[in-house]
Amino acid sequence: MSALLTDWGTTPSGEDVTHIELGSDHVRLGILTWGATVQSLTAPDSAGRWADVVLGFDTLDQYVGEHPFIGSTVGRYANRIAAASFELDGVRHDIPANDGRHTLHGGPDGFGRRNWELVAHDDSSARLRLVSPADDMGFPGRLEVTTVFRVDGSVVTQETTATSDAPTVVNLTNHAYFNLTAATALVDDHVLMLKAGSYLRVDATGIPLPGPPTPVADTSFDFREPRVIGPAPYDHTFVLDGPITLSAGGRTLTVTTTEPGVQLYTGDHLDGRLTGRAGVLRARTGVCLETQHYPDSPNRPDYPSTVLRPGETYLTRTDWQVRPTGRE
Repeated sequence: MSALLTDWGTTPSGEDVTHIELGSDHVRLGILTWGATVQSLTAPDSAGRWADVVLGFDTLDQYVGEHPFIGSTVGRYANRIAAASFELDGVRHDIPANDGRHTLHGGPDGFGRRNWELVAHDDSSARLRLVSPADDMGFPGRLEVTTVFRVDGSVVTQETTATSDAPTVVNLTNHAYFNLTAATALVDDHVLMLKAGSYLRVDATGIPLPGPPTPVADTSFDFREPRVIGPAPYDHTFVLDGPITLSAGGRTLTVTTTEPGVQLYTGDHLDGRLTGRAGVLRARTGVCLETQHYPDSPNRPDYPSTVLRPGETYLTRTDWQVRPTGRE
């Protein structure tokens, strides 16, 4: 099918927002220029019934309003930076706190709250662009970001690149909330397999504790073999050794990525104040699999670096394959 572009309205600041629909015989993807947002993702179950498998809203006003990053592409730095500051090349950078005393997903005016430019599209892809000026939200360097959404059969790809004119830190991800039962039932019964032999223990505010990653063996964090998520809350980074699979409702999602980690978040802070397409968004009605570098890496030299320097290109790619369970 050809890309379908729809005028989705105008933001309070006067920016026109476009909805782009891409699709194949196996999956259909709806994205917004606002926040480079995954607004919908529909796929059939094992009985051939199509339904949306991500949480989302029907109106621009809901996306422009306050919400917990529903479907947003987040940055400049996904996840948390401790004490809203970091040092780079001997210079301290203070950034706005929006998660207690820490910075979460780039701060209160991060990339998920910007209107990206639609620069190109064809039958199966759409390319969006965003320029973040130097010192935007306190981050150094003028950062130019391009993200491409692509549909190929049953696979949805988001590939993002960035360049900067000065040393900076970058960590980008998409914050889709999945519910493969296509409803607001809890995700506790979703079956998860997460190929990760270790995870990052965190303090009460979500900042990683000192020391190396912790082995998952003999803990509730061991998803190396498929098992139900269960009622335990998760908001932790896992160190990836391979792909991720999530199954429920006659559908299976397989996630592969170039990133070293994934943040498993079971949506426990959804509090019922928002209503999405499928109904009230209560705690645990969606699960996030945020492929990314580790939280607080700018303050942790023992973690893989998130520094981007002039002349380098940041690249991250994540594939979501959604197919009826039992079919390859």
